[in-house]
Amino acid sequence: MIWNEHIECMSRDELREIQSKRLCETVERVYYNVPFYRKKMQEIGLEPEDIKGIQDLSKLPFTTKQDLRDNYPFNLFAVPMSEVVRVHASSGTTGKPTVVGYTRRDLSSWSEVVARSLHCAGVEKNDRIQIAYGYGLFTGGLGIHYGAEKVGATVIPISGGNTKKQLNLMSDFESTVIACTPSYALYLAEAMEEKGIDPAKLKLKTGIFGAEPWTNNMRKQIEAKLHIKAMDIYGLSEIMGPGVACECSYQNGLHVAEDHFIPETISTDTLKNVDMGMEGELVFTTITKEALPILRYRTRDLTVLNYDKCECGRTMVRMQKCTGRSDDMLIIRGVNVFPSQIESVLLEMRETKPHYLLIVERHNNLDTLEIWVEVDEAFFSDEIRKLENLTKKITHEIQSTLGISVKVKLVEPKTIERSEGKAKRIIDRRKLV
Repeated sequence: MIWNEHIECMSRDELREIQSKRLCETVERVYYNVPFYRKKMQEIGLEPEDIKGIQDLSKLPFTTKQDLRDNYPFNLFAVPMSEVVRVHASSGTTGKPTVVGYTRRDLSSWSEVVARSLHCAGVEKNDRIQIAYGYGLFTGGLGIHYGAEKVGATVIPISGGNTKKQLNLMSDFESTVIACTPSYALYLAEAMEEKGIDPAKLKLKTGIFGAEPWTNNMRKQIEAKLHIKAMDIYGLSEIMGPGVACECSYQNGLHVAEDHFIPETISTDTLKNVDMGMEGELVFTTITKEALPILRYRTRDLTVLNYDKCECGRTMVRMQKCTGRSDDMLIIRGVNVFPSQIESVLLEMRETKPHYLLIVERHNNLDTLEIWVEVDEAFFSDEIRKLENLTKKITHEIQSTLGISVKVKLVEPKTIERSEGKAKRIIDRRKLV
């Protein structure tokens, strides 16, 4: 199913022509309407007429999350507040929140790309979509909501949390699609098991999961436990919200809405574009946004871009599932460690649950990594020898993957705090020293 076949299946040459035209318009808009960008461009001797198409994209300066915080709340807006009809913001847990604004046209564009994404994932007008992303300043709930309405699906706007009610409505309203974080999907599966609910007897067929990195192993767990097809959707509020990219039924990369967002991948060391097929940090430039156009935004997400035509017929670039983030990467004794690496190991083991916690500390100037791992109820035992053998097995697998020594601590089922939003995986105590 393709929502907008003319756009999603156009030739690369046609697409480049559209991108170039819109990029030049965006550069001119930010130069004359956003003092921050005008100053950055002047500092490197760049003027709008120097950008003649997407071949000149790398000449433009980068934008970071800190830039948004430094210009809090509205100093990056390119239109007067009288034209801004909605604002969203991040949680601001690591500083001031990042604030984003939308004009009426921006909201229309957002609904369009989310409609494409949902259709890409198999959602159509006969579906009933239960949206368990948070509503409010977070872009997830409202972003999916309006895209689902554009598709014509029946929207159940329950928002996040209230798991008991989630399950009741899922059954009573015969929801066919669930939209939430992947970690919350597993939480719902656990709750179903506790309440004796057979997911096979529900009408659920598809899950739209995003807002946090998750692996293909976690996908397998979700699909097995909920009897659904688990689809990955990607977005971030600074660029638009959900709908920047989404998987199709082939689940071989997420199709990026390139007529709205131009993606690049760069080396985190050199900040230069990496070769095609190489992993790099994902960078986006928006080319249709009016209220908050963004040039070369460093997402910190790590991925690989694939420009080959997909089997589904779409020609727009696909990004692989993000392997992690450059800024939630841990450096332990000189070794780069991503939580997703540990998750992949645990999901391969039937004795453990996909719930874990990484605790990083520093003793005598030496970094240590302790991993708390939840044991599956079926394998949890009072016999010390069995637990010791399981600890050794997990430790060996993780150390083989990471290449460093770690301490593994087994904990009882449901010991690690569950999250109805993004799962908290890391406690880095080195920052407190």
